[in-house]
Formats: sequence, structure tokens, C-alpha cells
Amino acid sequence: MNKIRKNRVLVLIIMDILIVFVAYLLSGFLITKDFFTLENKTAVINSVTVSIILQQVIFAIANLYKNITRYENGKDYLVYIVSAGAICGLTLLVKYILQVPMVGYREIVLTTILSIVGMITYRVLIRFILNINRSTGTLEKVKDVLIIGAGQSGKEIIKIIKATMKSEYNIVGVIDDNPNKINCIITGSKILGNRNDIVNICEKNKVDEIFFAIGNIERKEKKNILQICQETGAKIRVLPSTEGIIRNKSIIQNLREVEIEDILGRDPILLDNNNIAELIKDHVVLVTGGGGSIGSELCRQISTFNPQKLVIFDIYENNLYNIEIELKSKYPKMQIEAIVGSVRDNKKLESVFEKYKPYLVFHAAAHKHVPLMEKSPLEAIKNNVFGTFNAVNCADKYGVKRFLLISTDKAVNPTNIMGATKRMCEIIIQAKSRVSKTEFAAVRFGNVLGSNGSVVPLFKKQIKEGGPVTLTHKEITRFFMTIPEAVGLVLQAMTYAKGGEIFVLDMGEPVKIYDLAVSLIKLSGLEPEVDIPIQVTGLRPGEKLYEELLMNEEGLTKTAHNKIFIGEPANIKMEELNSKIKSLRQMIKNENLSLKQIKKTMKQVVPTYKEPKVVNMEVLEKVEKEEKVTAIDKMKRVIEINTNNQEVAE
Repeated sequence: MNKIRKNRVLVLIIMDILIVFVAYLLSGFLITKDFFTLENKTAVINSVTVSIILQQVIFAIANLYKNITRYENGKDYLVYIVSAGAICGLTLLVKYILQVPMVGYREIVLTTILSIVGMITYRVLIRFILNINRSTGTLEKVKDVLIIGAGQSGKEIIKIIKATMKSEYNIVGVIDDNPNKINCIITGSKILGNRNDIVNICEKNKVDEIFFAIGNIERKEKKNILQICQETGAKIRVLPSTEGIIRNKSIIQNLREVEIEDILGRDPILLDNNNIAELIKDHVVLVTGGGGSIGSELCRQISTFNPQKLVIFDIYENNLYNIEIELKSKYPKMQIEAIVGSVRDNKKLESVFEKYKPYLVFHAAAHKHVPLMEKSPLEAIKNNVFGTFNAVNCADKYGVKRFLLISTDKAVNPTNIMGATKRMCEIIIQAKSRVSKTEFAAVRFGNVLGSNGSVVPLFKKQIKEGGPVTLTHKEITRFFMTIPEAVGLVLQAMTYAKGGEIFVLDMGEPVKIYDLAVSLIKLSGLEPEVDIPIQVTGLRPGEKLYEELLMNEEGLTKTAHNKIFIGEPANIKMEELNSKIKSLRQMIKNENLSLKQIKKTMKQVVPTYKEPKVVNMEVLEKVEKEEKVTAIDKMKRVIEINTNNQEVAE
């Protein structure tokens, strides 16, 4: 079999020659009763010889032997028919001009018809055999695909499919919103309609997959089209941005599954890179927790602004090693110091600050997994609270210019130990900023897509395994932002810090986790509760139905960036902070404390810490009364009130 594949062209040539020879014999038998006589022997040999020579010349000119048989289709077969017609015409011309002994005109025409039928028939048969799935003995299903976008990207995808992937995909047609393109033909495929026709076209043609082939499109427009595609039941694959396409030259390889950020539809965030560069360039920057999801992205983006030295500090050596290797490969001239250590180890931190004397510190080291921290509350307090306390004291002692804490929306009216510890971290930096030359600030944002422990990778894994997709409650909502977006805003916020601020990022509208699960299932070409069940498991310990980005006692004012706001600094004195720290120190000395006792102490040091049952009940009552107001509306109202108050005061 392998030898046949290796000599594929030779096999095809021999088959075509045999078909011409047999066709002449058959045509002679059908037309002339005394065809097989000694007198006709020379005429038959001359006719066969002329036809075979012309066949090989014309097939070579038309590159027909370069076709891959399993990928040939109707268009290719049409070329065979035209070529056979040319062979017939030239054979008749040779007979007429040279007047050599040859078979009659009728025999030549019939031979042409029989030979083309034979050549196409055996090629179709070969294609049929090659497309059999050898493992199951069944035919591979050719997927019907609809292409969205009649631009250059769409054109390239159509060309590649028709050239090399005919056995995998059948192009139903193309969609484009330009009314002038409707019913036009692009590379042999018809433009069937605009976005409003997608559902009907998919239903009528039983489309299996949709290729979103528009690389350069506004996010909101992309979101709107993808939401329509969701209703078709087809699996959706998309092209990334134009920049992503340029990086990967093979456009078909750029097609990827739809990510949830594709349907969030947020506009790209613009940053003032000049201010960020001025802050970072030629300075020593320390990132604690630099191997984590946020920490590693901080390191990536900081590296683009040419720091004098980047010090990456993390307890988990595998992640630390990975980000070190990545950055050294990309920025071979940049000084990078990767240090294994825990922020709980004050002596280790002191040695790092003393040796490298960082100008800027991004404090991302923290335990952040809510259910796990409910089971190990003392570990959360040791790592989050005292790790931050150690880092803050080192920053003050060694003259750090600016220190930025990575906080979370779970610090707002916390209902779990993790959130309460992060609120305590905010209290630490706000109190310390009142007595230190170092400018301490915090940035608070919600969930980031693709981070460790994020719900999106979990949902994708569950869908791939056939379900069920599990969520804790149908009404639960969360804020979502991509890691690069969040980190870009963190760097921007660092340029605004003067001391004591809690920066609040505009995360967009909160997303219902149930709706997110439904979207991910549909984008995979599956039907929720039919192909993939959705299972509600119940709220986990410490989990609340929705997160907030600001507390009731905080005001909210604008910054120069429309996505960054500042919470009003809390009036926390060092005496109050030291009292809280003392209470926590005494508590962690006793490893036998119950969760109830630990929570009692945490509620004393963080007064906004409440039981999740109380908060969730309030939310459910609001949902039932349809009085729920989005967090963004709250933010706008507070800003409006503060602005009015300022105008009155002036």
C-alpha cells in the first residue's frame, strides 16, 4: 500500500492509458460489427497512440496529476471533462490533417465519452475508499460549515478548505453585512446574506460549524454576531485579532474555539503608557507572588517598560521558574532575579529588600481560594494579613517609593475568611500610609478570566468530558475581566497613587454564572440540559451570591482614567491597626481554635465581615422583588452625588 502511495502518479497514468485502450475497443464493438479484423489493427493502434500522447500532454499542462485524489470535487472533475473534449478535438484534427489510418469519427467521439466516464468513476471510487475511517469502517462525516466574513481572511480560509480540506468541510456559503456583496461569489462560494440570516441558513443547511473569519472588528459588534451564532446549535470557531493572525502565518491554524471574553464585548482599554514607563523605567521593581496568575502577568507587562531590575518573589518554585525562563528568553538583556521565599518569613523579606532596595513593590502574594481558606482560616491570616504586614514594614524601612497591594472585590463587606483577610490588608496599607514616606495604595477588582481557580477553565473541562457543568447557585453573579486588562489597569493605577487610596476598577456589568455556563455550552455546538446537563450544587462555605466593588462607607471619585476610580481613604490610625494586629497575633498562637472563635475575632478586627447567610438572604429578597441594582449603577450614583457635593461646597 505504501509503495502505491509513493508511486501514485505512475499508477494514475497507467490507469488512464488502460481506460483509453479499453474505451477504443468497446466503442469499436458497439459501432462496427466487423471492427476486430486484421485490417483495423493499424487504425486502432494509431488512434490509441495519438489519443494517449495527447492525453498525457494536456493532463500535464492542466496539472491534473498534481491533484490529491481524496480532495477532488466537482470543479476538478469538470476540468477532466474539458481536457477530454480537447483531446477528442485534437485527435479528430490529426485524423483529418495527416490522413493516417485511424478509426472512424464516431468511434473517436464515443471513446472520449467512455474514457472520461471511466477516469472520473475510478477517481470517485478511490476518493470513497480513502475517506473511509479505517478504525470504525464507517465514512468520515464531512462537516457543513458557514463562514462569516467575506473579507481577505474569509477568502483565504475558503481557498485553504477547497485546496486541502475538502474531505473535512463542505462550505455552505458566506455571511457578510455589506449589502453590496449579497449573492456575489467569493472563491466559488456564494454570499447568502447578513447576520440576520445566520440562524435560518444554519437551520436550512444543517450547519455543523461556523467559522468567524473577521479579524479586525469592534468587540461589541463581535459580541452581537456571536450571540446570534449561539442560537444555531453549531460549533463556533473564531479568528483572533489581526495582530494574532500576523504572528501565525497559517490562517487556518489561527481559528480557535470561542473564548468567553469574545462575548463579553468590552472595548479595549487604553492606557497612558508614557506615565507608566516614566514610573518603571530604570528602576528596581519587586513583585511578590510573581509566579501566580496576576503576578506573572505583572512581570510580563512591567518588563515591556525597561526596569533596571525585576525581582520576582514567590514560594512556589515551579511557577517562579516558568516565568523566569519566559522573561529571560524574551528580554535577554534585562536583569531578572527569581527568589524562592514566603512573605510570612520576615527575615527573608528583609534580606531581599536590603539587597535589592526596590523602588516599586507590587504585592500579589496571597491565598485566594475561598472554600479552602474556610477550611484553613489561620493559614489565610498568616499569609494574607501577616505576609502583607511584613511586606509593608519592609517597604517603609527600606524607603520604597510606592507600594501597591493587589486586593479583591471579596474584601467588600466580606462573607468569608479570605475576603476578611484581604480587607485587613487594605486596612494595613491605609493606616501605614498616614505615617510613612512610602506611598501605599491598593487596587481592587473581581475575577479574572483564566486565572488559577477561575470558573471558566473548570466549565470548559466539564463540557469536554460530557458534563455535568456544576455551579453553586442559579442567581450567583461575578465581575469578570481578562488578566492583561486587569494588570494594565493596575499599572495605570500605580501612577496615580499618592498614599492611602483604594483604587476600584470598572469591571463592566456583573455576569450571571448560570448564563456564562449556558453560553459556553452553546458556543461548543451543544445544547444545555440536552447534551450537557447543568447541575446546581449549592453555595460553598463563605460564598455569597454577588460581589461588590466598594463599601457603603466609601465614597468614589474619578481619576484621569475612565476605568479607574478611587475609594475615599479610611481614617485608620496606627494605634487602631496595632491593636487589630495584636489581637490576630494572639489568636494564631492557638492552633486549636474553632472556626467560630476565629470568625468572632475576625469580625472584631474587620467590622464589615458578615455571615454569608445574612447577605445572601438579602440578595434573594431583592431578586424576588426585582429591585436589584447593578454595581455600575451604584458607582455612577456615588460619583454623581460626590460631584454634586463638591459643586455645592465650591
